[in-house]
Amino acid sequence: MLILGGTGEARRLAGLLPGEVVSSLAGRVSDPRLPSGEVRVGGFGGVSGLVEWLRANGITAVVDATHPFAAGITANAVAATAVVGVPLLVLRRPGWEQGPGDDWRWVDSLEEAAVDLPGERVFLTTGRQDIRVFAGVDRFFLARSVEPPEPPVPQRIRVLLERGPFTVDGEVALMREHAIDVLVTKDSGGEQTSAKLVAARILGIPVVVVRRPPAPAAPTVETVDAAVEWVRRGSAGG
Repeated sequence: MLILGGTGEARRLAGLLPGEVVSSLAGRVSDPRLPSGEVRVGGFGGVSGLVEWLRANGITAVVDATHPFAAGITANAVAATAVVGVPLLVLRRPGWEQGPGDDWRWVDSLEEAAVDLPGERVFLTTGRQDIRVFAGVDRFFLARSVEPPEPPVPQRIRVLLERGPFTVDGEVALMREHAIDVLVTKDSGGEQTSAKLVAARILGIPVVVVRRPPAPAAPTVETVDAAVEWVRRGSAGG
């Protein structure tokens, strides 16, 4: 079985699944958290490359447990498994839900988020590859990522190199220290980085939230336990 990973759910799944499992990481982080078992790092070379790899390695099923915004590899997985004729399961954690006291502004893209930011001091938590979208925006940006972003970046920016999980108290203190008046994030879901949303609520800060890409045309579950059950039912050819 192939697990397309890079998320906490993918790591947990690799540790729970029986039989031979290969986890694949995109290789965008130099020091990733590795799952148990066999791991490969790097891209496949599009749909044709993934088809060739699946056939060459005798893969009988694929679980796509990538980040909810990794739309490219998900689309490739849908296409490649259809060609090879092996089952595909998509594991996606639920998105965040707005609660009482939240001031969320939903947008369809980062480009839309950059057009009209409702504040002057922005806490940007969209990942290092997306910081370039805001390069021409005249605001102060506090950007957090696991590794340094590549140019172009905004003229006024401070980058924090940190990896979650984060605490509510820590996020509140950080936003106060930098006088943040707007938070920009993607609807990644999960608890590892959700503390910033609670902190924004406490401080009365608006949150610009980028919607997820359209759901893939494939069977989808929201939990690791459901993915394990899918395997045990024999859906993965075992």
